[in-house]
Amino acid sequence: MAKLAIAAAIYPALVSAYTWRFTSQPTQCGNVTIAVNGGTPPFSVLVVPYGISPLPNNIEARKIQSIENQNGPDISFKLNFPANSQFVAVLSDKSGFASGGTSVGVLVTGSGDASCFDASKNVAPAFFYNIEPGGVIAQCVSTRIWWDPSAVQGTPHFQGVIPGGQSFEIPGNNPTTVPNQGLGFNWVPPLRGGTTLLLVSGDNRGNGSGGSSPYTVGSGPNNDNSCLNSDSPSSTPGNPAGGSYQTSTNAPSNNSGHETNVAAIAGGVVGGVVALLAICLIMFFFMRRRRLRAEEKSKIRPDLLQADEGDEGGASGVPQYYQPEPYLMAESTVGRSSLGGLTSDDRRFSQTDTDGRPLSTLLSDTASRSGTPDPSNMSSSTRKGPLRQMRPVNIIQHSDAGPSAPPATAEEEEPETVELPPAYTNINK
Repeated sequence: MAKLAIAAAIYPALVSAYTWRFTSQPTQCGNVTIAVNGGTPPFSVLVVPYGISPLPNNIEARKIQSIENQNGPDISFKLNFPANSQFVAVLSDKSGFASGGTSVGVLVTGSGDASCFDASKNVAPAFFYNIEPGGVIAQCVSTRIWWDPSAVQGTPHFQGVIPGGQSFEIPGNNPTTVPNQGLGFNWVPPLRGGTTLLLVSGDNRGNGSGGSSPYTVGSGPNNDNSCLNSDSPSSTPGNPAGGSYQTSTNAPSNNSGHETNVAAIAGGVVGGVVALLAICLIMFFFMRRRRLRAEEKSKIRPDLLQADEGDEGGASGVPQYYQPEPYLMAESTVGRSSLGGLTSDDRRFSQTDTDGRPLSTLLSDTASRSGTPDPSNMSSSTRKGPLRQMRPVNIIQHSDAGPSAPPATAEEEEPETVELPPAYTNINK
């Protein structure tokens, strides 16, 4: 019971005794009206910036606004915030700070008026404060809040603002001076780990004159919960204070039409692009392989020993045209006859067959050998494949016996014969 009494004394407004709401959605540089139902005047509202700034280069042009109304229950003021930014409103009456509760983040909608803020300049509070350990607020872990006494007016005061929850005053009695930390006090946060907290500071110049900083309460190294109880400040379930209003740019619209499934369309487009790329890669692969095969074929060198089309090779596999023919020796003849100035023992022939190939038999003997065909009478139809043109070659047969021929006279003198090997210059490729 003693702990509950102390908690009620420190946080007098844990439960709202009255209600309030925005009469319209707040707009940029527009007038905002809060209608209050119940409570005890005077009423006041603390408007604290929430979330990141929507201005270019993250310029922070929002300042905490604290507005009081001494007469009626309604509170009206001009909101000096840009469009697409958010704020948290804390309503108080005579009973104490945050007695009316705290709203969640409220979205500021656009308007044609931008004269209430400077989008090119960051705002600065009247004084700064610090916490130790730096930048950390943990559940039930002692935290020192301190400031430069020369920068404040009077005694600074601090509030803990929980969006959509129970905001509270932070007790700062009996501040002390610590070397390198200035003037300040120690505070044990009675907050559960994971709670979103806006630490707001002010002095005699008004609530929020020292600015605010956002924190997420940690659980601490030992997860100490000795300072927690059922009355510890936290976010409240159910409808937040201030009524229902648009809280973000992604809030659902009132249109009853069917919404387009953007994710499904995007997925279909991506899938189609991937399939098209796969088809193109497959086509490129086959075309490249076909081109490489054609290049390999073009690099094959012709083999002169390969048989031509329709030319059948013999038993040795060599084309018929290149197969050797036996040399048929002529039979002995009676008598000696002269042919071109030579005897029958030294005969020279220049006859060739029909395809220009020299014959290997003696013409004088072909008629007397019934078993030997006459090459000169062979038709081209008896040979397979096309005939090749050969260079005419003289064939000279020498005998190693018998009397020599009588010397030729001057009129019959034969020109000198020079034997040269064939040049094969007339063979078709």
